[in-house]
Amino acid sequence: MAVLAPELAEAARRLFGERLDVAAAYAELLATDGVVRGLIGPREAPRIWDRHLLNCAAVAELIPPGASVLDVGSGAGLPGVVLAIARSDLAVTLIEPLARRTAFLEEAVEELGLTDSVRVFRGRAEEAAVGSDAVPGDVVTARAVAPLDRLVGWCLPLTGAGGRLLALKGASAAEEITEHGEAVHRLGGGQPVLHRCGEGVVDPPTTVVEIVRERIVGPSPRKPPKKSRSRRR
Repeated sequence: MAVLAPELAEAARRLFGERLDVAAAYAELLATDGVVRGLIGPREAPRIWDRHLLNCAAVAELIPPGASVLDVGSGAGLPGVVLAIARSDLAVTLIEPLARRTAFLEEAVEELGLTDSVRVFRGRAEEAAVGSDAVPGDVVTARAVAPLDRLVGWCLPLTGAGGRLLALKGASAAEEITEHGEAVHRLGGGQPVLHRCGEGVVDPPTTVVEIVRERIVGPSPRKPPKKSRSRRR
């Protein structure tokens, strides 16, 4: 069971406020149904609060009021569902290609009473960026999805110029910035900025790489086909 340890209670109250009971219900879902359905590893259940909920909720400090948030590779809803609980002003779209995961997400959104602010999109990020169902976001989030170069290629097209990618990363974040900085620039992103979210509230703070979409970079225009010359007989 996802028990909130006493030493984490103050951080949880600060991050979730009066919606702490909703966060607790989500923690219980992850630790039970989430484990049974293979979305959360059994060893993660005792660490739901510190490793997952508080870690994700700390990112809310980087998101402006009333923003639309697209969560790529949402999986069990991390960080998308957590942000929707912590910030009732956000409109959140959970983007996830696997049917068993989207089924869990739809059930969780319904059970937690988040249907007014959260929608589930079954598909890849590339599919969410095009077509009549496309929903551009102010902010795109991703947690443990892919290296920074691939992530930027998938996520920046989901937002317009000035929109932002917030990539939740681990200890190798600074190395990734150095390694993939050129690719980020080529794909239209600005200089990546490293943030430590939740300092003084969560321990350790959440490491986030922020990338602003400075330019709209589209596919190279195709050359018109050469006209065939008819042979004279």
